[in-house]
Amino acid sequence: MAFHTYILTCQSNTAIYIGVTGDLRQRVWQHSLGKGGDHTAKYRIRKLVYFETHETLPAATARERKLKRWRRAWKNALIEQNNPNWSDLTMELSFR
Repeated sequence: MAFHTYILTCQSNTAIYIGVTGDLRQRVWQHSLGKGGDHTAKYRIRKLVYFETHETLPAATARERKLKRWRRAWKNALIEQNNPNWSDLTMELSFR
């Protein structure tokens, strides 16, 4: 089973959320319905802009913790390196 560390953002890219899941499609769908948690519901964080796949839950969780400690500029740079236009990557999940 694969585990994912992911970053979601709101439409204006001003608020972000970093999380971990074993089912990225399902989790993104939950966020899109506003059922991902208080922070994501409050700021309407629904757009998947970055994700990584890990072989184990401890590896994915360790990466999540590391990313959460990063400065916002570093998080932005990570996203822009892989997704320069901050496009919604949800459709990409359909082809995995």
